[in-house]
Amino acid sequence: MTRAVTLIRGDGIGPEVSDAVLEILAAADVPIAWEEAVVGQAAEKREGDPLPASALDAIRRTRVALKGPVGTPIGKGFQSVNVRLRQAFTLYANLRPVRNVEGVASRFQGVDLVIVRENTESLYSGLEHTVVPGVVESLKIITEVASTRIARYAFEYARANGRRRVTAIHKANIMKLSDGLFLDCFRRVAEDYPDIAADDRIVDAACMRLVMNPESFDVLLLENLYGDIVSDLAAGLVGGLGLVPGANLGNDAAIFEAVHGTAPDIAGQNKANPTALLMSAILMLRHLDLPAHADRVEQALFRTLREGVKTPDLGGATGTREFAKEVVARLA
Repeated sequence: MTRAVTLIRGDGIGPEVSDAVLEILAAADVPIAWEEAVVGQAAEKREGDPLPASALDAIRRTRVALKGPVGTPIGKGFQSVNVRLRQAFTLYANLRPVRNVEGVASRFQGVDLVIVRENTESLYSGLEHTVVPGVVESLKIITEVASTRIARYAFEYARANGRRRVTAIHKANIMKLSDGLFLDCFRRVAEDYPDIAADDRIVDAACMRLVMNPESFDVLLLENLYGDIVSDLAAGLVGGLGLVPGANLGNDAAIFEAVHGTAPDIAGQNKANPTALLMSAILMLRHLDLPAHADRVEQALFRTLREGVKTPDLGGATGTREFAKEVVARLA
């Protein structure tokens, strides 16, 4: 049965990597009918909103989206489209598997961990105001409901995927009420999963451990801001954000996205690496209960990288379009 999926090409290199992924999925005979929605700079120019109602309606209809990178102004301008999407659809779980890819050089080997990030609150609630000129207050929101929900998701994911341990990352030694609540919820949920080890680490100590012994971690559970930072750190262990997929999951919708930026400096130059978005699409295929298609595309991608076909960010010279054709050639 063909499944409708919303496609968001995004900004910068987004359209290029999206086209590459679409070519590969079409060659793999993936049963998807794409419904494109315009989000980002083009939507802001055309409709005055980088996340127009038409895009939200499209995702509500299909309940699944594949999204290229969308730019966010720094220090001014509109609110992050990514944050708005997560809040609009209560995509409370951000999932980022991080592991070594054979054929891609890295200082670290044996990295195979999963970041589970709470996606709807903490400092990303966007509650900021100016108290008096020169003094700004940002509110960090932590709730028992959201903390319990994401902790349970982490343990359920660990059990379903044969993971052995969930580690909660926090700063409860300083933020005793907010991070303390997050940690308490984690510990209560852990009691329901005696088959899975549970421990916790302070976020700064966890970052040090990650760059010394990343293989010592399995599933990491973090609140929103810490998860954003640590997931990028973890990506750096295996070659960068161009090799890491991302999924935003809720009860009513799921959005799969490349977690890297829009890279405007190389947009339109056929230099972008489509691997991250392709790996996100592979996660999407598994979410859609298409495991055979997911495995076939993943094996072709890994074979391509293993055989030395690489884009410039990985030290190669293969262009975006050519990389896609190389993966297609290995689908058989």
